[in-house]
Amino acid sequence: MRILISGASGFVGVHLAAALREGGHSVGRLVRPGGVLAPGDVPWDPVAATIKLESIEGTDAFVHLSGASIGDRRWTAARKAILRSSRLGSTRVLVDAVTRLSRKPKVFICASAIGYYGDRKDEILTEASEPGTDFLALLTRDWEAEAVRAEHAGTRTVRLRFGLILSSEGGALPRMILPFKLGAGGRFGSGRQWMSWIALEDAIQAARLAISNDAVSGPVNVVAPEPVRNAEFARVLARALDRPAIFPAPAFALRLALGEMAGPLLLSSQRVHPEKLLGAKFAFRFSDLPMAFDRLLHRQS
Repeated sequence: MRILISGASGFVGVHLAAALREGGHSVGRLVRPGGVLAPGDVPWDPVAATIKLESIEGTDAFVHLSGASIGDRRWTAARKAILRSSRLGSTRVLVDAVTRLSRKPKVFICASAIGYYGDRKDEILTEASEPGTDFLALLTRDWEAEAVRAEHAGTRTVRLRFGLILSSEGGALPRMILPFKLGAGGRFGSGRQWMSWIALEDAIQAARLAISNDAVSGPVNVVAPEPVRNAEFARVLARALDRPAIFPAPAFALRLALGEMAGPLLLSSQRVHPEKLLGAKFAFRFSDLPMAFDRLLHRQS
């Protein structure tokens, strides 16, 4: 298959592109102005809403992973505007192009997130659950709505709702590990909030399944089948690192330090069930957290 990936230089994109190439696919990147083009890459400018249709004709699958980082800085009004435009705008440009192709792709994959559900306490959340009402939930809802237009145009469309992706090579885990290594790790707030996570290898395999399996469509919860409460997450991580987990971060302190984003990113509870992956007989390599940390931290060492 010929596969084009936006956001291919990001954490997930780099690993997905490598895995797809190893699987024998022809993989190109959608490259923004100023980027260096390699063979098979396609230039585009989502800000100016430009992409040459002839350069993407014949593409079998699009994987759209673009979007400004959610957790890099405080959510000021200006930052919120960037978070929205980088997701909704880029998705709109790409879907508009896809719908105008003379030969439609077999599948359009769009990244999403379990932030879609908002803070839901102990409720078990499946792909059929309603969205939440906070900023991140509404952003994700609107982001997915842009992707759904490809489905309305006749292309199988999958929205991958990623949970917390665990890897020693990047993402959130290395930043989470540091305070534990310094002996200052612990739970966030009450520690009762559910955390839905997935190992990077499983996240990549889920994306590959979405590309290749014609029966997979719509929203897909990309999470391991065993979420844990935040306090348990901290205990398991501390045990894997042979460090204590006795210094909780109070909710008020997190909100003071991080502002609005502390709630959706650290304190919200999302007990998410991977109903569609399990229904597709997806084989998780890392189905429980101690196993995942043992493998990931052993690899890091």
